[in-house]
Amino acid sequence: MKGSTRVKGLSLKVGPLGENDRLLTLLSDQEGIVRLAVPGARKPKSSLSAATPLTLLELQVGRSSGLKRVRQIRVVRSFSKLGEKLETLAAAQVLAELSILLVGINDPQEGMLETVLIHLERLEIDQINPLFTLANCVQSCVHLLALGGYNLPIHSCCKSGSKIEPPIGDWDWRCSVLPNEGFAIGSIPEATLELNASEVALFQRLIQPNLPLKKNGDVLGPQEVWVKLLIILEGWMEIHLSRKLNSIEILKSTLNSGEYVCPGL
Repeated sequence: MKGSTRVKGLSLKVGPLGENDRLLTLLSDQEGIVRLAVPGARKPKSSLSAATPLTLLELQVGRSSGLKRVRQIRVVRSFSKLGEKLETLAAAQVLAELSILLVGINDPQEGMLETVLIHLERLEIDQINPLFTLANCVQSCVHLLALGGYNLPIHSCCKSGSKIEPPIGDWDWRCSVLPNEGFAIGSIPEATLELNASEVALFQRLIQPNLPLKKNGDVLGPQEVWVKLLIILEGWMEIHLSRKLNSIEILKSTLNSGEYVCPGL
């Protein structure tokens, strides 16, 4: 169609725009985060009503100097099954919220869309098991933060600069979490949390492509450890991205994990 472009991306957020339209926030390879008007999408039987959250879309977009308008929509893939359980929906929303924070408007971020889609697929596959949902969410945050330039410096001590090599089996060894700085070997008075050697080793493995699993296929580590890692990530994002993710609070509440929230995070 003359005067239009094609855009493929993941719908992260959809809100009302005027009386009958919708405002679509899309993550794409071509443009990064882009906000588009979807005219008439709120009308019954609208051909553009497929502009729903967590849907991979192929769009025909009219060129404009202001807010671009969607002319046609084709659904490539829907992740609507994630909405069947509150914890998987909350985990998916964590990915959506974090993507919006990390990727600039009209500022493409290589690999971000692919990474988000991979983790949404994993959440969809493992949605029966809450522990897998939690672990996938934690690892997805680690991956997205690394792509966005906010990688957690879990491999080196922020105080000494030495390499953090957790001595597995030494239950007296500690690593302190300092959200403003990073991770420090030993017990630091101003730390918001402390990790033991096994917890640090688990955290360090999350930058790898796949979740760390036991020989029987179960996720390595108990739920309380994964909640602890999620809280660390939450504190890191709040300080370095200046934003608290509401979806993380929802996810924690579904796991009855309020007792793990630490002061100062």
